[in-house]
Amino acid sequence: MTDLLLHDSAARTKRRFVPIDPTHVRMYVCGPTVYDLAHLGNARPVVVFDVLARLLRRLYPKVTYVRNITDVDDKINARSRESGEPIAAITARTTADFHRDMAALGALPPDVEPRATGHIAEMVALIQRLIANGHAYAADGHVLFSVSSFAEYGRLSGRSPDELLAGARVDVAPYKRDAGDFVLWKPSDAETPGWDSPWGRGRPGWHIECSAMSWKHLGEEFDIHGGGHDLIFPHHENEVAQSVCAFPGHAFAHYWMHNGMLLVDGEKMSKSLGNFRTVRDILAEGAWAGEAFRLLLLRTHYRAALDFTMDGLGEAKAELDDHYAMLSRAPAAPGGPLAGKLAEWVIAPLLDDINTPLALGRLRDLRTLENAVTVGGSPAVVLERTGLSEPPAPGVAAAAFREAASILGIATGDPAAWRQGGEDASAIEAAIAARLAARASRNFGEADRIRDELKAQGILLEDGPGGTTWRRA
Repeated sequence: MTDLLLHDSAARTKRRFVPIDPTHVRMYVCGPTVYDLAHLGNARPVVVFDVLARLLRRLYPKVTYVRNITDVDDKINARSRESGEPIAAITARTTADFHRDMAALGALPPDVEPRATGHIAEMVALIQRLIANGHAYAADGHVLFSVSSFAEYGRLSGRSPDELLAGARVDVAPYKRDAGDFVLWKPSDAETPGWDSPWGRGRPGWHIECSAMSWKHLGEEFDIHGGGHDLIFPHHENEVAQSVCAFPGHAFAHYWMHNGMLLVDGEKMSKSLGNFRTVRDILAEGAWAGEAFRLLLLRTHYRAALDFTMDGLGEAKAELDDHYAMLSRAPAAPGGPLAGKLAEWVIAPLLDDINTPLALGRLRDLRTLENAVTVGGSPAVVLERTGLSEPPAPGVAAAAFREAASILGIATGDPAAWRQGGEDASAIEAAIAARLAARASRNFGEADRIRDELKAQGILLEDGPGGTTWRRA
């Protein structure tokens, strides 16, 4: 097997991926806090780690991908107080919204999707272990992690505790022994969600939730932990501290992966700037928009900052138009050794720290190769890149394209449905039939009128030997 290289945030370099158990790769990615619609930045890690999960499943016999739902949080409580909507209704609705929106981006569901509220017992057990091991203390109904008790605190983010404290928002509270100590458990009043515990009725802190859920479903240590770059501190730094101190001798996550920031029109997304966009906003652009947004995300390497623009979304749609046009023309062909070789050539860049831009470039080369043998053109440059001495038979490059595209999660749909933009085809097909009837009776004026009327609606007709087809402009 070719080596898989992943950039490990803790090591600050690419490392060869060596799973703990080669027969079972385990990955945890931080999921949404369900109090509102997912914004564009929330979508980036979903797509990034969806590609990684697809790749891992190609390479290893079993993969368990866990992505959590945070359904107990002070933001949720605040939203309930502001709106008057019950917390259970908010979390149920926004979880369903998240699922719909991510499915529209072509993201497969994780193997396990634990909810924080279903793991309170595990959180309490972890906190008890931390107290027993001398890494946490109870005070005034709170339980706090003692940062000074963990000498490696700050290693993941690469900063000393003093630097972290200077750059962090910390609560100054009389019950803290040290200003940097963070909350594991906090008391709840009668109006706030709470659970019975050895420290009184209360609720968990944010960080302990992911430590508990990963422990429950993946064990005391596992292969990969992922999330956005903004989670490195404090969330992931605190997860490491809790989990390593609760289970001495275990490394928690062996590889840490973080995607870069998403900007909108060159600036950080902000409601005050008027550039705040939800995934739902993008999906409203049309049936094509979810897949186009996914492609836009993959055109930038996952660790680099990504600048979202509507022009970029349009460019991604145009690229998908070209992909689906090729697939609609290509004859069916069995995979075979050559198709497999070409697919591996496209997928190979993903083995180098998920280099999706290069993989997409090679995917475009396969499109060029297939077009050259089906509609004409010179594939000389592509042949040189792929190492082929002559063009493959029609359909072979398309078969390789489909195999490689399935790992990227793009161009996997029905080409006819894509080109028709998800329209209700019945009225359009009726208009095409009327046009054909007009042409058959040599009423070319009426045929042209129908064609122009459809064009005004954004429907383009294409006449060919096999009849008339249509697509969205």
